[in-house]
Amino acid sequence: MVTVVLVVGAMMYLIEGPEHGFESIPASTYWAVVTLTTVGYGDIAPQTAFGRMVAAFVMILGYGVIAVPTGIVTTELARAGVRREAEQAAAAQARACEQCGLVGHDADARFCRHCGTQL
Repeated sequence: MVTVVLVVGAMMYLIEGPEHGFESIPASTYWAVVTLTTVGYGDIAPQTAFGRMVAAFVMILGYGVIAVPTGIVTTELARAGVRREAEQAAAAQARACEQCGLVGHDADARFCRHCGTQL
């Protein structure tokens, strides 16, 4: 990502130049970070057609690199939580008291909730 930001920042400095607000390579790199992370402050904006095409590419790249993986990771974390809860429920249903035969104890229970026998 750092390489992409530096390359795009330098490229935008060459394409747009100081007359369009891209006063230096660090300022252009700042624009690249703001655009790639989809923040888009708008304080620096490309004016030329080619600069706008590069900006559109960086925006799409930023969405693909940051927003899409965030959604995928969130979905997988939610699925892992559901699987863990299902496994705990299944384990609780499988635990039966040897003394009274009661099933459905909590997964972390050490004693039967009906007769008090150690599980």
